[in-house]
Parts: sequence; structure tokens; C-alpha cells
Amino acid sequence: MSWESHISIDPDILVGKPVITGTRLSVELIIDLLAQGWSEEQILKSYPGLTHEDVHACPAYVSEILRAEKVYPLKV
Repeated sequence: MSWESHISIDPDILVGKPVITGTRLSVELIIDLLAQGWSEEQILKSYPGLTHEDVHACPAYVSEILRAEKVYPLKV
């Protein structure tokens, strides 16, 4: 799944946090709801403007961001 058409970052919307395109719903919110055990059905019912693809784009986005993260050990 390509998250690029469902997630956008705009400094004028939620201070540049990644959001579902066309909304002010952050990726963070959707990931938090999923982490709390909400089902996709519950999310879609609570936020009727969202689609199945929008919800699934959030973990796909987070996964890609985490894969790209680099950690460098500091020598003490």
C-alpha cells in the first residue's frame, strides 16, 4: 500500500504533524487508537470521513519512517 496519497505534512496544519490528507486528523491519533485496541471499524464509525485506505496508510507511514531511522552509538 502506498501511504503517500493518504498522508500529508503541511506546516500550517497541526504544526506540520503528519495528517490524513484533507483532514486535521493526525497519524499519531490513528496509531494511538490502534495501540489502545480500537478496531478499524470503530475508527471508521467514529471518524466517518476516513476510509479503509486512510487507516491502513497510518501504520504504513510509521513503518517506513522507523525503517529510515538511523541510530548511531556515541563513544564515551
